[in-house]
Amino acid sequence: MGRFAGSHVLITGAGSGIGRATAQRLAAEGAALTLVGRRASALAETAALLGAAPVCVAAADITSEASIRAAVAAGVAAHGPLFAVVANAGQGGPNTPGPDDRFFSLVEANLTGTYRTLRAAEPHLRPGPSPRHLVVVASILARFGVPGYTGYCAAKAGLLGLVRALALELAPARVQVNALCPGWVDTAMAWEGIDGMAAGMGIAREDAHRRAMEAVPLGQMARPETIAGTIAWLLSPDAQGTTGQGIDVNGGAWMG
Repeated sequence: MGRFAGSHVLITGAGSGIGRATAQRLAAEGAALTLVGRRASALAETAALLGAAPVCVAAADITSEASIRAAVAAGVAAHGPLFAVVANAGQGGPNTPGPDDRFFSLVEANLTGTYRTLRAAEPHLRPGPSPRHLVVVASILARFGVPGYTGYCAAKAGLLGLVRALALELAPARVQVNALCPGWVDTAMAWEGIDGMAAGMGIAREDAHRRAMEAVPLGQMARPETIAGTIAWLLSPDAQGTTGQGIDVNGGAWMG
């Protein structure tokens, strides 16, 4: 369609799953992309799927301020100021109290790392007055708690507070800030969760998947491409005026 032709979008966590699907969707609609993630090889695989789209690959760790700032600078040097940022990178999984508690690393990766990403990108947003966009990928677990997932739930819930505050802060500059709260999405991270359920309950993977889908009224995982389509809508003129929102895409598993 070309509706993002001439627009530069930076995507974190672009090496797989939702990040990769978003890169494919936005490239198909004409965007120039900066792909950010920890694994250069995975980013290269994503880039290879994008045809002739202008792409900058910048390996970076969002938990390092210097690393994410360098990645943003590399993208801006390649494609110019940013039209949008899709802050998708994060870490999943449970945590338990004790010497191996992952609580702080989960918060660092999912909440603090996202904040670093948005602040690193903010000075490089292209001039207004037309809208620019910051989109954060949160989770359905921002909406409710799950035993054993204190770090992940706390971090993802924190992202919604971050989005609301930043939306107000940046509204005078006409920067729209929104979050997506996906439920089960058919990604490697989701299947790791299913496998963890299976191991904890002593059941087969297929049975764990079936039980998980019993809590989803539509009865199935979303596709990464579906989440990418919602992100594309948020970046489009059709979503003008939408800011400070948490968009739920979860098959009906949470109805706020």
